[in-house]
Amino acid sequence: MQKRILSGIQPSGKLHIGNYFGAIHQHIALQDQGEAFYFIANYHALTTLQDAAKLRELTLDVAIDYLALGLSPEKAILFRQSDVPEVTELAWLLSTVTGMGLLERAHSYKDKIAKNIAAKVGLFTYPVLMAADILIYQSEIVPVGADQVQHIEMTQDMAGYFNTTYNQVVFKRPEAQLNETARVPGTDGQKMSKSYGNTIEIFAEGNALKKVVMGIITDSTPVEAPKNPDTNVVFQLYTLFATAEEKQEMRERFLAGGYGYGEAKKSLLKKIDEYFAPIRLKRKELVNDKAYVEEVLSKGAIKAREEATKTLKAARLACGID
Repeated sequence: MQKRILSGIQPSGKLHIGNYFGAIHQHIALQDQGEAFYFIANYHALTTLQDAAKLRELTLDVAIDYLALGLSPEKAILFRQSDVPEVTELAWLLSTVTGMGLLERAHSYKDKIAKNIAAKVGLFTYPVLMAADILIYQSEIVPVGADQVQHIEMTQDMAGYFNTTYNQVVFKRPEAQLNETARVPGTDGQKMSKSYGNTIEIFAEGNALKKVVMGIITDSTPVEAPKNPDTNVVFQLYTLFATAEEKQEMRERFLAGGYGYGEAKKSLLKKIDEYFAPIRLKRKELVNDKAYVEEVLSKGAIKAREEATKTLKAARLACGID
């Protein structure tokens, strides 16, 4: 029997190649390996995005992006988090058996407090809603980056608290599956992130893409001098797209000298264009057929609610709320 896979995607901005190689690429591959549920986390986004029109726009954008990147509605269930209201009721049930200490230890909460971000209730209880997202679909595998493993461990704890409190096995224990992709560097050498302003957007093209790629920060090593490919952002990004032979060829050119960063950037630009060109075309088609995208989300929500309703019913019965 296939394992159930779940992941959520926040509609917080334009997707970039760090998102793609860090998570999305794995999500698309997993739809052939299990029963995949992927939701657009618009409830979660409310902790940072409080512009109604923008949230609607970005939510639809994420759906279009995932469909363009290869998510198949025949293989995976794609839906809006808010189209399954049962998840918020389950979050309340879980909150009644979850200790304050567990939530106070959350890295996401502590990091934002350290940055003087206002400690709103939604930010504090974020892990409870995330646990409800995972548990309500009886998820078994949750693909995440290393920074999200703590949230899965907290979800395991909450499932255990509930099952123990009511002496019933209502929830399965989910397990984190780490993404294998290495850290994707941004144009400044830091981890690629919208918050750092160092991203290369997946759907950028033409002069906009060229400007970003040719603007990647490099050192002042002369063209004629040998260079270390392992510490160079351009080479690290190139390896994401290139074949083994192409990687080796660029590596040797870096080490030999006489190979400038400008030439290497042009090779990277060509690779990005070749890789994403058909995906960009697909996205343009989907933008012109938003009725289809909405149909995918609506059908996905119906399937997701069928599963969520069963789990919530079991949780309510365990609590004595019939």
